[in-house]
Amino acid sequence: MAVINPYLNFNGNTEEAFNFYKSVFGGEFAMVMRFKDAPPSEHTSAAGDGEKIMHISFPLGTGTILMGSDVPAGFPAAVTGTNFSISVSADSREDADKIFGGLAAGGNAAMPMADTFWGSYFGMLVDKFGINWMVSHDPQRS
Repeated sequence: MAVINPYLNFNGNTEEAFNFYKSVFGGEFAMVMRFKDAPPSEHTSAAGDGEKIMHISFPLGTGTILMGSDVPAGFPAAVTGTNFSISVSADSREDADKIFGGLAAGGNAAMPMADTFWGSYFGMLVDKFGINWMVSHDPQRS
């Protein structure tokens, strides 16, 4: 069964926002990855983005994970109200491909499904209704 979690985008203040959420909900971050942590071949953002958040995850209750990142230089700025995606974690590569293909029909596949340096099979798209989606399969989760 696929799992759905919110993914938030910020214009350079992800760390501040997630520290605020942590102060409200309590708990600990499951992951914090900065742009400087990406391999050089994957690091496409500006040099000044190194300390910005590439990915952060924060468990909220049972099964829900709030995730987020800063928008790197050279990408369109996050716009309040539309600065989020729905992240779907599929049970298999096949399910991820099926979900991605279905959602991408009539939409725009911004990043086709592919293996990533962090170990997930991952893709991003905007569906025909303008909703941002991230689809992934993490073999370590299976």
